Amino acid sequence: MLKNKVTIADVIREFGDDLQQTKKVTSYQKRIFTTLKKCRTPALGGHVEVCRKCGFVHTGWNSCRNRHCPTCNSIKRERWILERRSEMLPVDYFHMVFTLPDSLNNLCLHHPKLLYGLLFKCVWSTMQKFAGSHKHLGAKSGMIAVLHTWGQNLQLHPHLHCLVPGGGLTQQNKWRSSKAKGKYLFPVKALSKVFRGKFTDELIKLSLNGEIHLDVPFIKNKKYRHPFYKRKWVVFAKRPVLAGEKTLEYLGRYVHKVAIGNSRIKSIDKKNITFSWFDYKTSKGREMTLTGVEFLRRWSMHILPEGFVKVRHYGICSNRNKMMVRQIVYECLDKIPPSVQKGLKWYLVYEQTYGKSPFLCPACEQDEMVKVQLLPPVRDGPIKLRRPNTK
Repeated sequence: MLKNKVTIADVIREFGDDLQQTKKVTSYQKRIFTTLKKCRTPALGGHVEVCRKCGFVHTGWNSCRNRHCPTCNSIKRERWILERRSEMLPVDYFHMVFTLPDSLNNLCLHHPKLLYGLLFKCVWSTMQKFAGSHKHLGAKSGMIAVLHTWGQNLQLHPHLHCLVPGGGLTQQNKWRSSKAKGKYLFPVKALSKVFRGKFTDELIKLSLNGEIHLDVPFIKNKKYRHPFYKRKWVVFAKRPVLAGEKTLEYLGRYVHKVAIGNSRIKSIDKKNITFSWFDYKTSKGREMTLTGVEFLRRWSMHILPEGFVKVRHYGICSNRNKMMVRQIVYECLDKIPPSVQKGLKWYLVYEQTYGKSPFLCPACEQDEMVKVQLLPPVRDGPIKLRRPNTK
């Protein structure tokens, strides 16, 4: 087996054609395969750089920038964190996870856009119900929700990560903190029951409209007898996440996360893939070996529908309201809000994250690299630029 770095692109190049022959992938998934296996190769073109100080020459190839590519998400993640930093409220945040039962996996595979959209809708409706109740909060709440569809073993496991402020805005535009004194936001068992009820109600509507087919139909006024309703619907809530940079870094890990990172792929041969995974039942790290086709089949289940938005902002966290709410909360706490950062260039994000310029020569670290030649996609000829003055 090869022990050097293995990427998802390598797996696609090795086993993509074999999986496509099984006819278990859609045309859109095939397009994603084609895009990812071209990432940082001559197929996408590139450029030649030269150091003006020592003459070091480097050839760099363009990236695909696809959201499913684990190689292209680090700068996106850091940019998201930096741009959200000034928008976060100086309060505790609760991390909540809403999970669909595995009995719905088949529907999610056949109707992903419909079911995942329904998940967002029902979670926010549930949160609104509890936030609006004076028993729990009695204020307008908000959340930032991120969809994940995978488990550590790459099996289908749809769930929604939600970061929720520990309070809300009253009708008088005053900030009201959680009544639970920071221990929890809303009771988890009650949340799971309401979430289950709202989601099954929507499933009934879709079934009656003929948009989905259920193996076991719902009985009118007796939905509690249906197998979907009898299953345990899990809502998990972690302790408050501290305000500030730790909050952003915490959520940032989830925003641009993909089904599996390149670092978890340990080895590849002509038949199998070995990758690491964390077993939550035993709380131990393990390794799993799958055939290349099975690994790629599992990975392809987590390619989101075309155009589907996986990160959504609601309520007081929405783009429409967040700046106004931010100003109100800072005034209530008698604090000065930080300046807003938007539209940061990638090289500025790199400098703030790593503390050095991305153009710095890796050989001498004395001067910046300068582009001297563009390398278009392999089907075209080279485009020459002037050579810089190295004197």
